[in-house]
Amino acid sequence: MTVTTVNPPRFAKRRRARLPFTVQLALFWLLAMVICALFVDLLRPYPITQMNLSTRLAPPGTPGHWLGTDELGRDVLSRLIQSVRSSLVIAFGATLLSAFFGTLLGFMAAKFRGVVEHVVVMLADFQAALPFLIMSLAVLAFFGSSMLLLVCLMGFYGWERYARITRGLAISASAQGYAAAVVQLGAKPSRVYLRHILPNVASTLIVSMTLTFPEIILMESSLSFLGLGVQPPDTSLGNMVGFGREYLTTAPWIMLSPAVVIVLTTLAISLAGDWLRDRLDPTL
Repeated sequence: MTVTTVNPPRFAKRRRARLPFTVQLALFWLLAMVICALFVDLLRPYPITQMNLSTRLAPPGTPGHWLGTDELGRDVLSRLIQSVRSSLVIAFGATLLSAFFGTLLGFMAAKFRGVVEHVVVMLADFQAALPFLIMSLAVLAFFGSSMLLLVCLMGFYGWERYARITRGLAISASAQGYAAAVVQLGAKPSRVYLRHILPNVASTLIVSMTLTFPEIILMESSLSFLGLGVQPPDTSLGNMVGFGREYLTTAPWIMLSPAVVIVLTTLAISLAGDWLRDRLDPTL
């Protein structure tokens, strides 16, 4: 009698390759947010500044206004789609800027050591001890608010994490045989770090970016909620929550719609980042 056996390694590999259901939902939500950000002009039913006082504070489900209207009769769905793009642009640009700045300083500390390393570590300790929200409030109150300033300001959030991670991993990689062999062959330091060390630490940096991304979204929402973030006539998720808090008892949908989007987006990024960490970390 022939007994059919299942190949355990192949079965285990197929099981590991299957995405968990929660991760599938998270990726689907993030894809929907990206589509909203890219095609906002096509998906937005009305201009975000179009007012109609005859339909002010219309509840969700009103024909033509599926998420209702705000205190000025503006369509909540249109403003929500526009807010998604503003918040994602700020968070994405700030995350890339923070990762680039922190990685560059980490490589500099690992390469030059000595005084440069001490300065980078000192700056990282200072950044970690500094209340970033209070510093942001001071900068925005003094210089005013603009999209470029917000991206640059948020770009300084979390750079010390990348610097510490890159410094430690670069020092460890430099001590291994492959980096020393490339140096012996006459490669320049820039080639060693960019072509050989960076690909080996990229997985850890990518996971760190997925952790920083939702934090920047929440930080930008907090600043906009306090009135120092994105300014009218433009809008963001935190901006909508800030203006809608005054109508929480009479028209809660103005505040709840962007608040739900903030929660779901940060949760989706966290779930995707946790899954990505498990996939890229060979020890797990």
